[in-house]
Amino acid sequence: MGGCLATMNTIDYCVRALKEIRTTILKVDKDETETLIESIRRANRIFVSGSGRTFLMLKAFAMRMMHLGYTVYVVGEIVTPAIAKGDLLLVGSGSGETQTVAVVAKQAKACGASVAAITIFPDSTIAGIADFTVQIPGKTTKRDSGVKSMQPGGNLFEQSLLIVLDGLIARLNESARQGIDSGFPLHANLE
Repeated sequence: MGGCLATMNTIDYCVRALKEIRTTILKVDKDETETLIESIRRANRIFVSGSGRTFLMLKAFAMRMMHLGYTVYVVGEIVTPAIAKGDLLLVGSGSGETQTVAVVAKQAKACGASVAAITIFPDSTIAGIADFTVQIPGKTTKRDSGVKSMQPGGNLFEQSLLIVLDGLIARLNESARQGIDSGFPLHANLE
């Protein structure tokens, strides 16, 4: 292992990742995010579902929604109730082809709930089930989107998803039923 290879340090990689995320988020359609905001505000309850790291981002969103005073559930948890008409299911899938997520979306529609999908591919199976989509251009290992990234796997999509969801939280906080900045009264206190 000799020689003078030019390598980037960790912070250099972070800065490159941030540039990729910024470029990606600037391509997200503002009207699509506004439609999602209005659907959240109208929903009786919000349910979230996904798979892998995408699901982790949606769980983080669900936690902040709860902090804002919304009634929100994570699909698959033992205390998640039945979904019904007037509810919103928010699903995430980079490829839009994750079979378990498609099954959940179909079931929610059959129960009369609205379905919103966040995906790279607006022509995907899950987007076809959804009432509307928010497209986040990104990269996935499951389907070629034409987007290049120095990051592995679906990182660019997942990170951009988290930032978009946090942007939604900031918007919802403006007119929150209970604002996050009021001392986190709904934050867990059994930790």
